[in-house]
Amino acid sequence: MAEIQQKDSGGGKGGKKRAKKMSTKIDMTPMVDLAFLLLTFFMLTTTFAKPKVMQISMPVKPKPEDEQQELKASDAFTVLLGENNKLYYYEGLVSEKPQLQLSSYSADGIRQVLVNRRARRPSTVVLIKAADKANYKNMVDILDEMTITGQQKYALVDITKDDENLITTSGL
Repeated sequence: MAEIQQKDSGGGKGGKKRAKKMSTKIDMTPMVDLAFLLLTFFMLTTTFAKPKVMQISMPVKPKPEDEQQELKASDAFTVLLGENNKLYYYEGLVSEKPQLQLSSYSADGIRQVLVNRRARRPSTVVLIKAADKANYKNMVDILDEMTITGQQKYALVDITKDDENLITTSGL
């Protein structure tokens, strides 16, 4: 623990006797042991941050006898995720030669477009198509936008050659 060391007065010349000076030395080993024990205890007893999970509702598998309905062109709204964080969208289906428009992932970008579209046409179905070179982060961002805007019907769909041609020929 702590020990006190005494120095000899030296017995030099006569005269006044001085008081003995005591030197202290504190052993820090137990304090360091205690610090590591406390650190280990708190590391093992705390809960780590739990990963945040996004809720995705998957559709029920259709029965073979159920007839699948065609999507109306007036209800379709397609979002294309391109490379270099680019976001394109168009209304309708690609077979109707739509006009492609460029947007961003900001609140004034695709979010405002989705809110306006949903206000005009509540039965809108958003088709999300990601190009091969699109970022995973962009996919998460657009799914977040679907949740934020309260979009009820949306689907992740494979991008078609027509959509890719539409992106390359648009010049946006």
